[in-house]
Amino acid sequence: MRWQGKIGRKPTGGKLIPARGKRKHETGREQSDTIIAAVRTKKIATLGGNQKMRMLRGNMATVADPKTGKSKTVKIETVRDNKANLHYMRRSILTKGAIIKTELGDAKITSRPGQDGVINAILLPQ
Repeated sequence: MRWQGKIGRKPTGGKLIPARGKRKHETGREQSDTIIAAVRTKKIATLGGNQKMRMLRGNMATVADPKTGKSKTVKIETVRDNKANLHYMRRSILTKGAIIKTELGDAKITSRPGQDGVINAILLPQ
C-alpha cells in the first residue's frame, strides 16, 4: 500500500524523525492509467463511506461544442498530446488536459477519468 506522508529528509539534508507512525487517511492507491479500449470501470470505497468510480479503460467521450452549445458522444481514435507526461501520448493514457482525436475533430479532456469514471471533453477550434 502506498503512503503519502512526509519523506525522511529536510531540504537541508537533515533526517526527519517522525513523531508518530503512519495513519489510515495517509494511504494512497495506484493510479488508474485510463487507456483507450472497451469500457471497464471499478468502484473504489473512500473514507466516510463514499465511493469513486474509476475508469480503467474507455473508448467513448462526451464532447461539447462551444459554438453550438450541444454535446455528443463520440468514439476516441487516438491521443494527440498529453502535457501530464510525454510518455502518456505513446501509451494512449487519458488524463485531464489530454488532447484526443475524435470523429468531430480534436478535443481536450475536461474530466478526470481516473476519479470521475467518465470522459468529458470540449471541442477545440480548427
